[in-house]
Amino acid sequence: MIFTVAIHPNYGPFEVQSLVVGALPLAFAAVAEACVVLGGGIDLSIGAMMAVANVVAARYMNHHDFQTAILVSVLVLVGGTLAGALNGVIALRTRVPDIVVTLAMSFVWGGVALLILPQPGGGAPDGFLALASGNVLTPWIPAGIVLLIVVVGAIWIPVKLSRIGLALYAVGSDRTAAFRRGVRIGPTRVFSYALGGFFAACGGLALLMSTGIGSPLAGTIYTLSAISAIVLGGVSLAGGRGGVMGPIIAALVLTMVPADLILSGTDPNFGQVIQGTLIVLVVMAGGLAPLLRSRRRAIVPGASSG
Repeated sequence: MIFTVAIHPNYGPFEVQSLVVGALPLAFAAVAEACVVLGGGIDLSIGAMMAVANVVAARYMNHHDFQTAILVSVLVLVGGTLAGALNGVIALRTRVPDIVVTLAMSFVWGGVALLILPQPGGGAPDGFLALASGNVLTPWIPAGIVLLIVVVGAIWIPVKLSRIGLALYAVGSDRTAAFRRGVRIGPTRVFSYALGGFFAACGGLALLMSTGIGSPLAGTIYTLSAISAIVLGGVSLAGGRGGVMGPIIAALVLTMVPADLILSGTDPNFGQVIQGTLIVLVVMAGGLAPLLRSRRRAIVPGASSG
């Protein structure tokens, strides 16, 4: 943000609101992916589930009032949760690697999105769109960031503090050890996917708030971007380590980079190079940290004995 203000001194509340609205779908997608990865899995259908949520909402909110939009949103969130749970059940019952199952399901959900809305269209009432595009109390507090904090906080904090949250981290850290301690592995894994489906549906609704229309292909870019965000946000792809705040911040940064490049007159495609470089550096740092700690443990006893 400091760099943004430096290259664009007139950067103000409107630009901040635009940034948040643009980052909101990726932030929810990153939280969705984090929930699954923390439980030791991975979901390559996050973007496709976002697309289904997006087109369903756009189709059935179009030309209706705010109350109908809220009802549709609730049904979309329930549907997203069930879709995520279905991913988890299939992976659990078939014993096929999660990455294969969710890759296949990404084609299924993508096809469903195309069947519901073959081309971009639909819409939503202004009151629904304003949930993300306005501001709260002051122009410098975007409504989108408040919406993100409220939704994620209301769901994630109780989950993390509950027994199922502890089980989620335990399964992600060491599935065998968790099983020996009495953790129910299957239901916990399905829960992590259901939670991911819920937040993917949130991402689809946020995408509608961002663009104002539904698109069956709009969610496809978010799966890999969400994985990038969780890596940059400190979530271990091995599972069991990390949270959701880091991925949210990373999503904001990843959204800000292309905008900063445009403001500075640089080719925005260079942003992919920056994103890839950041991921490599973060992964390298994550790999070096345990090595340095192990060497420090080996050196300290030798020094004390001498």
